[in-house]
Amino acid sequence: MAPMEMRRFRSTNSETVAETWHEFAPSSRLLSVDPEQCKLEWFSATVDGFSLIRYELTANIESSIAPESQLFSCSVQAPRGGTIAGRRPLPAGSPWATHGTPVSARWEDTAVVRAMVFDRDYAEQLARQMSGDDGLTLQLRTPEASGEREAAQWERTFNYLAASVLAGDATLDPSTIVGTGLLRHALWTVLTSFSTSFSNTRDFSPQRSAAPGTVRRALAYMDEHAHEPISVDDVAKAGHISTRGLQYAFRRSLDFTPSEYLRRARLAGAHHDLAADPDASVGEVARRWGFTNVSRFSAAYRAEYGTHPGQPRRI
Repeated sequence: MAPMEMRRFRSTNSETVAETWHEFAPSSRLLSVDPEQCKLEWFSATVDGFSLIRYELTANIESSIAPESQLFSCSVQAPRGGTIAGRRPLPAGSPWATHGTPVSARWEDTAVVRAMVFDRDYAEQLARQMSGDDGLTLQLRTPEASGEREAAQWERTFNYLAASVLAGDATLDPSTIVGTGLLRHALWTVLTSFSTSFSNTRDFSPQRSAAPGTVRRALAYMDEHAHEPISVDDVAKAGHISTRGLQYAFRRSLDFTPSEYLRRARLAGAHHDLAADPDASVGEVARRWGFTNVSRFSAAYRAEYGTHPGQPRRI
C-alpha cells in the first residue's frame, strides 16, 4: 500500500483548479470558473482509499458532484454562496455528505472548502470491521448532518486531522499505528455525524458466545502485535469473533476493555524503549507506539508508571 502523499500549492490557473479537483472527485464538474478572479490555495493528504482536502478558492464558481464510488463529506464556507442536494438547499456552512445524490454549489468571491473523502468500498469494508457486522451495506439516509452537535464533531475531527498532518505530528499511512487509528476515527466521525445504516449496528445485541479462552488469545495477540498498527477490530478478527463479541467477553471476564488493554500494552512498549535508550526522544517514542499527542502520552505514562517519561530512566 502506498504511503501518504501530501500536496500543497497555490495557483491562479483556472485549468489547474479544475484538473486538481477532478482528480480527487472524479464525478465533479466545475460548470463555470471566472479565470480573471481565479486564485487557489490547496492542501491535501491522500492514502489508498481516503483523502483529506482543504482549499481556499477565490472565483465565481458553479460546480456539481455525484460520487457514486465515494463516500464524500464536505463543508463549504462561502458568505456569498450556497449548496443544494438534489433540489433541496443545505444549511449554510454546515457539513454534508453524499455517495451518489447530486450536490451542487455556487459562490462568488472566496470560499473555504474542506472534505473527508473515502472510497466507498474501502469505507464499507472498514465499517464492517468496526461494527462486527459482516453484512453491513453503507447507506446514507440524508445529506445533512444529524444536528449541530454532529456538525461540530465533523468540524473538530477535520481540523484535528489537518493540523496533525500539517505539523508533521501524524501520518494517515495505514501501515502505521497512528495512521490506522486516524483513518478509523475519520470514518467513525463521518458515519456518526450523518444518518447512516451504520447507526443500526449499534442497536444489535452483541455476540455472547465468547469463552475465557477467547480473552486469553486476544491478550496474547495484543501483546505480540502491539507495536503494529492493529485495532480492536483486528484483534477480534484474529480470534474469529465479532468486535462486539470480544468486547462482551472482556466485560464478562475482566475489569477493562480490549481498547484499554491495547493502550496499556503500547504504554509498556514505550516504557521499555525509553528505559533501553535514555537519550531517546519522548515524542518519537510516543509516536512509534501510536500516541500522537505527547502531552496526553505523558499524562498516561505518569498515571501508569508514576513518573514523567522524560525523567532519568533505566531498565
